[in-house]
Amino acid sequence: MQDYQSSLGNTDSRKFETFSYLPTMNAEQTRQQVQYIIDQGWNPSIEHTEPQHAAGSYWYMWKLPMFGETDVDAILQEIENCHAAHPDNHVRLLGLDNFAQCAGASMVIYRGKTV
Repeated sequence: MQDYQSSLGNTDSRKFETFSYLPTMNAEQTRQQVQYIIDQGWNPSIEHTEPQHAAGSYWYMWKLPMFGETDVDAILQEIENCHAAHPDNHVRLLGLDNFAQCAGASMVIYRGKTV
């Protein structure tokens, strides 16, 4: 098992969820993850925060969750819109499960600029 050297003082080293331990997803892999969220019946939600605050539990919500949205391109466009509006912030996608009342998926799509 590999020890990932991660610290609060080094924002480049921080890990946020399972996918952050893997190589960065390309556009097709991101599309597949969005499709998976839709296939599970989860509601996509987009959040963002400054890199220095990413370890906290509060991220800013980008609009309301996309309740009932099943168009992958519409979801990807909202991710792009959030990133364009906040280019220095981390942007993550959540798949909110109505029944379990939790996030069934959470992944950082864009990492913000570190200071």
